[in-house]
Amino acid sequence: MQERFPILFVGAGPGDPELITVKGQRALAQADLILYTGSLIPEALLVHAQPAAARVDTAGLDLEDIVRRLIVGHETGQRVVRLHTGDPSLYSAIQEQIALLRQAQVPYQVIPGVTAGAAAAATLGQELTVPGITQTVIYTRAAGRTPVPEAESLERLASHRATLVIYLSSHLLEKLVASLVPHYGLETPVVVVYRASWPDEQVIRGTLATIADQVQAAGIRRQALILVGRALAPEDGPAVRSKLYDPTFSHGYRQSSKP
Repeated sequence: MQERFPILFVGAGPGDPELITVKGQRALAQADLILYTGSLIPEALLVHAQPAAARVDTAGLDLEDIVRRLIVGHETGQRVVRLHTGDPSLYSAIQEQIALLRQAQVPYQVIPGVTAGAAAAATLGQELTVPGITQTVIYTRAAGRTPVPEAESLERLASHRATLVIYLSSHLLEKLVASLVPHYGLETPVVVVYRASWPDEQVIRGTLATIADQVQAAGIRRQALILVGRALAPEDGPAVRSKLYDPTFSHGYRQSSKP
């Protein structure tokens, strides 16, 4: 009987081909068939694949066509990788693919990846959870052609005043700012990171009062993350210290060095 392998959903990372995980790179190297979105996955990432591997750009395919190809690859004994940008747990649409694979009783596994949000924070060289300022990060998107649940509207999420990492919304920036200002205030820092970790990455720093005009002037309409919150203010960093390394704070691995 021919050996069959589970479909591997692999997080490709945010763009830099070196930010794929070791496990994801190994899966690519072993794959016989790779399905990926050509508009979002850099060609440099595919150098990890063997030359004989079949490669299918899914940008022009619908759900049923994509899943049909996954199933055929599985049934013919191929090692199949479905490559998604960032981490598959965020805005990847893997759930609908998985639902159809389950119906067909085709096994699958998910290999996580580095999120664009993590890459953006790395570019900024800072933490998104600064002690005394915020200990919460909310990953979300603005309602556009695709709605969001009413309970998760930006107006409601903004009431927490946590750090926001907003995907898929740079074309709605003016509307987004109007939703956030009542809770955050005009002077709250905002950073827009275009194509985080790619060679043409751009970083635009501003406030809720200025960011819409800045982004419009830069001509950015897509493939950008919007980060909002006081944790993004550079002057807050050095003055705020966590308890973890505080000499007056004891924990399970260190006793306080001061009374």
